[in-house]
Order: sequence, then structure tokens, then C-alpha cells
Amino acid sequence: MAGYVIHLAVGEEYLRNYPNEIKKYEDFIEGIIYPDSVTDKSLTHFGPKSSQPNLREFFNKRDINEDFDKGYFLHLVTDYLFYNKFLSIFSKKYIYTDYDILNKELQEIFQVKIPEQVKDKVFYETGKTKILNLEETIEFIRKTAKYNLNDIKKAVLRGDKFWLEIRPLKRI
Repeated sequence: MAGYVIHLAVGEEYLRNYPNEIKKYEDFIEGIIYPDSVTDKSLTHFGPKSSQPNLREFFNKRDINEDFDKGYFLHLVTDYLFYNKFLSIFSKKYIYTDYDILNKELQEIFQVKIPEQVKDKVFYETGKTKILNLEETIEFIRKTAKYNLNDIKKAVLRGDKFWLEIRPLKRI
């Protein structure tokens, strides 16, 4: 899973890019945080783990007619792009520390408000990141938020490989 602040930053940027698409902000944000709020993330990511979300399977169970589901789908899209298009290496040992190091700056840059439900899961550290780079992460957030959810849905349902192929990550 991409960190909560990354997910919420993508959400805030998406709202700036598509200001008329979301009617109920709170429902949208609730949808963004929901998939990582459960113990078994494979159930909410429709794949074996959160790094391998199945975007097509999402549409076998849900749709993006409601703001909650738009946030939920944006969460899955963010995870998909994060693990399959953005990261080149992965380490469970380092990734969470990197999130904690980047959280404060990303929160400020993207004007992220941390919902009460996840305040106890967002941490702040200082130091040097090992996997993530601040500038690249900012660019990832901006690029991800430019994708329109309805366009992604159409591409996923027609079988566009860009949105369906899971690639293995090099682990360090």
C-alpha cells in the first residue's frame, strides 16, 4: 500500500483537477482510506495483496457512481500505479520509514487533512529516505491525479493491459 498521506494527496490533487466530479468530500475521503483500514487487504484490493490490486475485479463487485466508491477506486488506482509503474525496488523494511519521512512535506504541499480514523497510523520522522525520493513522489502524485476515473474504468473494462498487468518488483 502506498502510505495514507500519498493516497490522500492524490485525492486532494484529483479534486483540484476535477472540481465538479465529487459532490460529497467526506464520502470521497472515506473511500480513499477504506481499503487499507481492514486486516485482510486482499479482500479490499481484489488481489493477493495490496501491491497487486485487480482493477477489473473491482468492477465485478462495485462501480464508481458514488463518491465513496470513486475514492475507493482512486485508492486502488494509486496502489496499482505506485507498485506497477512507479517503484523500481521495494523493501518492507524501508518503505514505511520513507513514508514517515515524506509525510510532513507531502501533507503541506498537497494540503492534506488527516482524517480522525487514521491519525494514529500517520507518523512523522526525519532522516534520509532509502527508496522514495521527494521530488519523484510529488510527480507521481500529480501524474496519478490527472487520470480521470471514468477513463480508467473504460480502459480497464476493455482490457487495456496498461491497467491490468502486474509486474514483479525487485526487492532489497
